[in-house]
Amino acid sequence: MRGRDLGSAVEDAQVLVQKNITLPANYSISWDGQFNQMKQAQKKLMIIVPLALLGIFLLLVSAFGNFRDAVIVMINVPFAAIGGVLALHLAGETLSISAFFGFLSLFGIAIQDGVILISFINKSMSDDLAAMKDTMVEGSSLRVRPVLMTAMLSGLGLLPAALSHSIGSEAQRPLALVIVGGMVTTTILTLLVLPVIYSWFRGRTLPNAPVI
Repeated sequence: MRGRDLGSAVEDAQVLVQKNITLPANYSISWDGQFNQMKQAQKKLMIIVPLALLGIFLLLVSAFGNFRDAVIVMINVPFAAIGGVLALHLAGETLSISAFFGFLSLFGIAIQDGVILISFINKSMSDDLAAMKDTMVEGSSLRVRPVLMTAMLSGLGLLPAALSHSIGSEAQRPLALVIVGGMVTTTILTLLVLPVIYSWFRGRTLPNAPVI
């Protein structure tokens, strides 16, 4: 087990047992312990994660009053996931249960950043296409501080855990890596890419929008 994850170690052991051990009649082998608990947790997460995202989406629709803004805010989820996956890859970690919980927390923070930005832009937005670009730039500039505060609170708070290699860090390190890495990408993409996506969606719904 030293220097590797539990799942791949047990899978290799299962292959070796299957090749080298022949069981007598009416005998069977079962794998238990932490590996079995991990498999059960994975099955539960496959249900919890989609339900959580669906619940968040419905709350966003209720908050904004339309599907368009809710979809735009949900685009922050893959933005955040990019950083989390890259952080795990660069650190040599695997997609463990701890990392899954990190992604759940990360998605909530990323969506909060999107709500902060889109809510402010909605208040300043007009139906003038010519003024839309200025509104996007102004909205992103004025929301830099609250978005950065949210990201730095989570990212810097978990940075020691993400860099830790001490005994017992196997459980907390993947979670911290996901959140720290995700905060970097979601902050940059929220401020630079999300306003562009918003203006594209908004431009297509305005009465005087050009036909594309």
